[in-house]
Amino acid sequence: MKNNQAKSFVVIMIVIALSALGLRMLIGEVINLTCSQNESSAQATLKLIAAAFENYAKDNQGVYPAKISVLSESKPPYLDKDYIKQSPIKGYSYNCSRLDAAGYSCYAFPTRCKLTGKVDFSVTTGSLLISEDCGLKD
Repeated sequence: MKNNQAKSFVVIMIVIALSALGLRMLIGEVINLTCSQNESSAQATLKLIAAAFENYAKDNQGVYPAKISVLSESKPPYLDKDYIKQSPIKGYSYNCSRLDAAGYSCYAFPTRCKLTGKVDFSVTTGSLLISEDCGLKD
């Protein structure tokens, strides 16, 4: 009787260990998928912001706006919303470190590196998009 209980305990422990391993692999895949989707969204958002800046400058004799809010408040608007104020969006925070008449420099970084995204993105005057592994700055 005791031998059967020992075998049952071993079987239960093996099932628990295999379930934990399977769950760990599943969670890893879900995180990778979420990161990939967030990165695509952040990249597309920065391209949208850059296009809005470039279109604004094209319509205003090459002068860029001093605030990103100008792009969403103008008639007609160049952006549908102010991405800086509504940040974070889909795991990424947005900011513009340089906004002046000569150009712009904006970036998107994951709110939690390796969990909500694995890549930092930046875009500068002329729609130059640069990406870098977010783990490099730590």
